[in-house]
Amino acid sequence: MTSIEYRVPYADTDQMKVVYYANYLVYFERLRNELLRDTGCTYHQMEEDGLALPVIEAVCHYKASARYDDLLTISGWVSEIKGVRVTIQCEVRRGEELLVSGHTIHACIDIKTGRPCRVPANLHSIVETH
Repeated sequence: MTSIEYRVPYADTDQMKVVYYANYLVYFERLRNELLRDTGCTYHQMEEDGLALPVIEAVCHYKASARYDDLLTISGWVSEIKGVRVTIQCEVRRGEELLVSGHTIHACIDIKTGRPCRVPANLHSIVETH
């Protein structure tokens, strides 16, 4: 599991003074970048290898709202790799309180052809059960 801390800037909030709902997907992306970096397989390296992982599904379950200046912990892990798909589970917490949970599913594609391809074997070792 990878975790990052993020302090909510004013720009992330909406007129109701809470984090705008779509920003949680941006938080998932921030986490995803660090998760891949922690595994030694960055997006940059994948692109050099001719691969990409576009999001094909994103799900958020909203339980409570974050607000300006909250210090959040964003955590995630790869829960499944199957064929061309990679599933990443994510949680956003304020202290111990779970605010948002969800996942993104990615398709591994060949950059040159745009066609799906199997996830490289070296990525299979990062799957975690949680």
